[in-house]
Parts: sequence; C-alpha cells; structure tokens
Amino acid sequence: MPAAPAPGITVLHCINALTDVAAFALHSTENARIHAVKLPCSGMTRDIFLLKAFEVGADAVVLFTCPEGACRHLDGNIRAWKRVERVRGILDEIGLSSRRLSAFSIAPGDQEAVSLALRKVVSELAVLGPNPAARACPEITSGLTSATTS
Repeated sequence: MPAAPAPGITVLHCINALTDVAAFALHSTENARIHAVKLPCSGMTRDIFLLKAFEVGADAVVLFTCPEGACRHLDGNIRAWKRVERVRGILDEIGLSSRRLSAFSIAPGDQEAVSLALRKVVSELAVLGPNPAARACPEITSGLTSATTS
C-alpha cells in the first residue's frame, strides 16, 4: 500500500512577523509540502485568498500575524483575524471543517513558535485527512507548488 502523500499547507505570513521562510524547512519536524506566501501585512489577507488555497488543493491554510499591538500598519493583524473567523464559518458551512484554517500571532523572528504551530497543524491534519475538495477534483492539486520539509 503506497504511503499517503505529505499534507499540503499554504502559509500566508506578514513579512514583519516572519522574515525567514527557510524556517519552515529548518524547524518543522513533520513531513509536509509548504507553499509560503509573503504579505506586506497580514491585514492584506482576503477571504478569497484563504478559500482559493483550499480550492487549489491545500489541506490546511495557516496565517502568521504580528502580535496584537505590534502591527506596523496599525490594526492589520486584527483585520486578518476577523477574516479568518469569517472564513472558518464558511468552511464549516460547506463541510470542509474550520479546523483546516489556523492563525497564529508570533513575535518577529520567533522560529520556535513557527515550528510549534506547524507541528500542531500537521497533527490536526492527521485527524482530518486530506482536503476532500482536492480528492473530488484531483486535477486542481497540480496548482499547489510546494517545498518539502522534513
């Protein structure tokens, strides 16, 4: 029986909260395909970006924001959290499970927090399994480019 493919995780992150995307490969101990998307501010996250990541095959989507009160763009991180909550409701409504979408506030450069968050997401995916929308339309998973972490 072939091994299950590594889960695909799309990570959106504020460049001020996380400047070194190599941290994904260096600190994650789980096997996952990670597609990182840099944002000038997490407040630029839009509902459609989060939903589109699932459409193209991500098993989970993670958003890393600055801690509350530390956003260089005033309250971008607060707006991002509100959008995440709204999209979680949509995911539950359509049967994908809100547990597939996570958001974490991290201090700039806190690589250990990034590693811990990614391990938490991977362990959650072990329970949830692959994105059912991707299984229904396997041709869309080719849109998820990735970097394998180990």
